[in-house]
Amino acid sequence: MSRITSVEQLEALYGLPGEASVVKELDHVIPEYAAFIGASPFVALATSGPEGLDCSPRGDLAGFVRIVDDKTLMMPDRRGNNRADSLKNIIRDPRVGLLFLVPGSGTTLRVNGRAHITTDAGLCASFTVDGKPARSVTVIDVDTVYFQCARAIVRSELWNPARHVDPKSLPTPGQILEVTSRKNIDGEKYDQEWPERAKKTMW
Repeated sequence: MSRITSVEQLEALYGLPGEASVVKELDHVIPEYAAFIGASPFVALATSGPEGLDCSPRGDLAGFVRIVDDKTLMMPDRRGNNRADSLKNIIRDPRVGLLFLVPGSGTTLRVNGRAHITTDAGLCASFTVDGKPARSVTVIDVDTVYFQCARAIVRSELWNPARHVDPKSLPTPGQILEVTSRKNIDGEKYDQEWPERAKKTMW
């Protein structure tokens, strides 16, 4: 296998980016980019820490990432599994990357910046859903923001219902846990109890 080991080799293979790929990148959120943030119910959050990299899903009602101003975003953190991998990373390395998806749209939005975590009671309360405030809020200082063209979404047919996978064809979380825990966790019981447990921790 021929390994590429320098930026020069990579540029020789791919060439330089075109004008459209360069001018779309800004250091602040413009109204056109705000429209995607406001319509997005799902974000992939990338962080880095001493233990390595992490990419974590974040989902809520559309527009759950708040635009404070053109250089500042806020994202609530809800109840989950308490691993808090992303939050631990942010405390030790504030650099973050976000990828916003909008169902039905091929265009995605990328934001890179630096973040910190706050538990300010008033701020957490302002993100209350179903009577439950956010556990914490991640505040993101925007460094760069730009849209990603639709090629990946189009190729993957992500929003095409005909291409959706039947969940029954995949291992359930319980089945996976039964294997990884060496049967210390009863997989069938876990799957049966999950819907009710999820209701209690949804927000």
